[in-house]
Amino acid sequence: MTQTSNRFQQGMNRLLQSRVATILATPHGVDRYLEVLNPMWSVNDVRAEVEDVRYLTDDSTTLTLRPNSNWQGFIPGQFVQLTVTIDGKQQTRCYSPASSLHRADGRIELTAKAHPNGFVSRYLREQLTVGEVVTLSQADGEFALPEERPERVLLISGGSGITPVMSMLRTLCDEGFAGPVTFLHYANSAADMIYASELDAIAERHDNVTLVRCFNDESEHGELTGLFNREHLFSAVPDYADATAFLCGPPPMMAAVEKVWDEDGLSERLHKEQFTLATPDLSSDSAEGEVRFVQSERVEMNSGATLLEQAEAAGLTPESGCRMGICHTCSCRKTAGKVRDIRTGEISDAGEETIQICVTVPVGTVTLDI
Repeated sequence: MTQTSNRFQQGMNRLLQSRVATILATPHGVDRYLEVLNPMWSVNDVRAEVEDVRYLTDDSTTLTLRPNSNWQGFIPGQFVQLTVTIDGKQQTRCYSPASSLHRADGRIELTAKAHPNGFVSRYLREQLTVGEVVTLSQADGEFALPEERPERVLLISGGSGITPVMSMLRTLCDEGFAGPVTFLHYANSAADMIYASELDAIAERHDNVTLVRCFNDESEHGELTGLFNREHLFSAVPDYADATAFLCGPPPMMAAVEKVWDEDGLSERLHKEQFTLATPDLSSDSAEGEVRFVQSERVEMNSGATLLEQAEAAGLTPESGCRMGICHTCSCRKTAGKVRDIRTGEISDAGEETIQICVTVPVGTVTLDI
């Protein structure tokens, strides 16, 4: 974008954000009129056009997105909330950009693994097409590559948790980072490993990058086999205690890694992000009591699912985003009752409090201000 066009766009944004424009656009708002002319136009929202859709594995979708000028960028490791419209309803989920901070064309790359019960991830895999326009939040999250790059980096990922650490690796390589980097990834098989060919090429080009692949199947040609354990570190990353480590993956793998770092007194050197949740341990057979939705004047029997899922099953549409306790979009007021955080197992009976209903299950009767 030239300096002249940039000044013109800034002037237009100021005009469209003015009180006069707001009054003239009432009751629909300025954006409603802008998107009729061009779905990428918005006063404040980050809109992005889907420029490319690739399928790196049988169950993943990789999107290349061209954001509008409202996009403020990201730090490698952070996530964005992606909103798509499915059957007339907006659905929002969190994904980490996998692209380098220094990507020359300013595009954003997101990769989503299509889970069997994943409503949005299956839509991205099966229906989203080039040319569609989606909405993004600004990047957020504390899991991020520090501005002062570590001397020694260890990236540990499992499954679709590869995306934020892939962004870190791509960024470091683009910066000519010379310190040792070990990329330790866990997957069921070689066919399930996202970015497999690119990682091979990176390790081939950069002498300071060591790629260590671990597959469950012993017949696969990985450097390691099985689930994460301390012996893997001794074998592949003997100097792991000297590294700044970044971890993202499924809960069991992350718990095993965290245990080793805790035992070794290295917790402060382990940075982590979790993008999948353990299944709630409160089943419908043991669930008791009711879930009461005050504003909606509805009462439902406690099914044992998360409060967000129970609200949706009752026909309600509370705001939600990541559905895993990261974005806080679903936070609401609990006015009575006990709840359990499915991430930690911790029970809270504080009475009135703000909770994240996507990661909370009721213990007995619970009343929500929804």
